[in-house]
Amino acid sequence: MKSILVFCISLFSISLIEAQSVQATKTFAQLLPKPIAGFQFIQLSGGIIILKATLDDIPDSLNFILDTGSGGISLDSATVDEFHLERVHTDRTIRGIAGIKTVDFTYHHRLSFPGFNLDSLDFHINNYDLLTSVYGVKIDGIIGYTFFSRYVVSIDYDTHTIGVYPPGPFKYPKGSGGYILHPRFSTLVYQPAIITDARKVLSRFIFDTGAGLYFLISDRFLQDSNLLKTKRKLYPTQAEGLGGKKEMQLTVTEKIKIGPYLFRRVPLLIFRDDYNITSYPFLGGILGNDLMRRFNAIFNYSERSIYIVPNQHYLDPFDYSYTGLGIYWVNGAVKVVDVMPGSPGDRAGFLPDDIILAMNNVFTQNIQTFKNILQNAGSRIKVIVQRKGRLETLDLKIVNILRR
Repeated sequence: MKSILVFCISLFSISLIEAQSVQATKTFAQLLPKPIAGFQFIQLSGGIIILKATLDDIPDSLNFILDTGSGGISLDSATVDEFHLERVHTDRTIRGIAGIKTVDFTYHHRLSFPGFNLDSLDFHINNYDLLTSVYGVKIDGIIGYTFFSRYVVSIDYDTHTIGVYPPGPFKYPKGSGGYILHPRFSTLVYQPAIITDARKVLSRFIFDTGAGLYFLISDRFLQDSNLLKTKRKLYPTQAEGLGGKKEMQLTVTEKIKIGPYLFRRVPLLIFRDDYNITSYPFLGGILGNDLMRRFNAIFNYSERSIYIVPNQHYLDPFDYSYTGLGIYWVNGAVKVVDVMPGSPGDRAGFLPDDIILAMNNVFTQNIQTFKNILQNAGSRIKVIVQRKGRLETLDLKIVNILRR
């Protein structure tokens, strides 16, 4: 959950060659061949990608999260009910960080994007009310393996553009300074990475564009690897995933290396893998899109490769802020739902059900705006809340997790 975690990134240590690649990515779009189709996406906090599409012959535009961490394609249960789509009960289950669920399906549908159709789609049905509350945007579904397995897909974070290409061999752009990753593929993508703190550890991680975080590891991986320095402070927090909210701990690790790219002092989440989504020791955790949005990428599932090249966001600073507040968009208002005991939000006097009206004299009901304000580590902000019909002004000191 972005408002509790208020994720942030810092990366530094860039070689001359990498610096040149940042410059080169300005022409990433021009270096690619002409796609079958190209269309814009919306980017939310945490690097979350929203694609707009229409379903079958329904004229309404729907919002889908583009998610390499999804082994198929899905629709929100409320969207299924709104458009009276046929449900078929099954005994199939899906698994996430916060639970295992048996899901219904709706079969034989079509999604239409500008100049491009995805046909013969079988959606599993899930409830995405929580994701809608997290991002303040109606989430109608998630697009994952079903899309990526059929095409070569490029993601350009500089121009917010998706490119769709025929499957098979692909000529990666010369002169862009990129690098070809060779992860392990199934319905998900498992990318090796090296984490260094008290010691250096190599493991595989789910490459997850649908995870609005930097890096997440399981508690079992942490315990067995003795990864973290003993002085590392752990901050109680939580995040959202399949099945609901999940308590976690937030800290920092000294280095993370993906291919030739080295990131320093990266915010790190630790979770108890109750539902064994990592099949430990096969996987150590999740590589999220708040880190990987710093690369433009070409996903080629048929050739089992991902081409990444640093983009204009490569040197964006990490955000080390921590508030302990869980804020959500509820019934048209931004509401405090969770307050971590002993956290900065708790010390400032926030209570569950407080409605946030303004931060630092910015009055809005756009949750993305408030989340951006909460990502100023070490700062003090004035927050006006409505509490049981009264207005209260609270003084929130945002903690910097780099400082103990």
